[in-house]
Amino acid sequence: MRRPLLPAALLLAAAPLAAQSLDRTEARIRDQVRTMREEQVAFLERVVNIPSGTMNHAGVRKTGEAFRAALDSLGFRTRWAAMPDAVNRAGHLVAEHVGRPGRARILLIGHLDTVFEGPGQEFVRQDTIALGAGSSDMKGGDVILLYALKAMHRAGALADANVIVVLTGDEESAGEPISISRKDLMDAARRSDAALAFEGGSRSIATVARRGASTWVLTVTGTQAHSSGIFGQGAGYGAVFEAARILDEFRRELAGESGLTFNPALVLGGTDVTFDSAHVRGTAATKTNIVAPKTIVDGDLRFLSEEQKERARARMRAIASRSLPGTSAVIGFSDEYPAMSTTPGNLRLLAVYDSVSRALGYGPVEANDPTRRGAGDISFVAPIVDGLDGLGALGAGAHSPRESVNLAALPMQTERAALLIYRLSRGPAKR
Repeated sequence: MRRPLLPAALLLAAAPLAAQSLDRTEARIRDQVRTMREEQVAFLERVVNIPSGTMNHAGVRKTGEAFRAALDSLGFRTRWAAMPDAVNRAGHLVAEHVGRPGRARILLIGHLDTVFEGPGQEFVRQDTIALGAGSSDMKGGDVILLYALKAMHRAGALADANVIVVLTGDEESAGEPISISRKDLMDAARRSDAALAFEGGSRSIATVARRGASTWVLTVTGTQAHSSGIFGQGAGYGAVFEAARILDEFRRELAGESGLTFNPALVLGGTDVTFDSAHVRGTAATKTNIVAPKTIVDGDLRFLSEEQKERARARMRAIASRSLPGTSAVIGFSDEYPAMSTTPGNLRLLAVYDSVSRALGYGPVEANDPTRRGAGDISFVAPIVDGLDGLGALGAGAHSPRESVNLAALPMQTERAALLIYRLSRGPAKR
């Protein structure tokens, strides 16, 4: 069950405050961000140059060590949350700053791993743009998170704040089971009043909702026979035609529903079929004169709510059950990321962020279109605590070898994050 909305005093702070100016402490925080600009870029270069693809456990831990030392210097209690060998992931950095009792507890979320790494993925500065693996997704976001806290610390505004930081080591490919790989994150959410995540940012948009993601595997069997007999009573239609029918009916019956997408990513069919679900790969072999007895399709399903997910799954099961003669099909689903649905609490957090942006002179911030964002770690805590995402770096080319970050926008994002954390942390904790 979702917890109650934010406390009344914090909701008052979330009212539209377009004309509100900065108080003296907030002005000091802003000024501290600006004095650390080159230091911040240098730290980003340092961590980008640490290869940390999800399965590079040593690299992920080394990246975590850099952030751990920095958070230690700010008075955080830090620990490395290692994962069991069976999960096959590096683990997470968890840090907590204990401030004034009774004040709101703010959870800050980032991740240390990247999609790409290795030669050609090092930090390369090109005036106000820098290239490199994770430069925006999301070592850039992690650095914004860190330097927002540094600015608060240098301005004397961190001492009273209750903040938990969780930097996961496997956001790009979450370890299984989720109950273990996301336990530390979800435990932190249960002790928090608001969650802020630092995935890719925008000058004018923040994320109040993200679609959930799950996977599906369709397994179709048919009768192996000579191809001359296909469509006949003995051979039937074969597994490949049945898989094609099912996929086409998915398209015709489900495509176009707002927020719902489904993608068959891998199709394998023939007489000899192998499928490695962990790495999403396989083999298929046959002869052209044989009716295929087996086809496997692996895909994903994205959705705006758990209700939409379950409706889609029910329809997909029904379609798969309407088998052509001589065939049968089974479809199975696996949960990955839950949906982060738009809630009044999320919108109130957005209102605080909007007021901060206006007060800093950066203009208004509006809610994103949730269909334009995929799943993220904040989705795991969305059923527990109100949240806001999209607070990270501005950049381009995420999940590609040409990923880049807008260095000129780092101060803006860091100032807005710092004042958002500061304002939220001054509200009361939930009862």
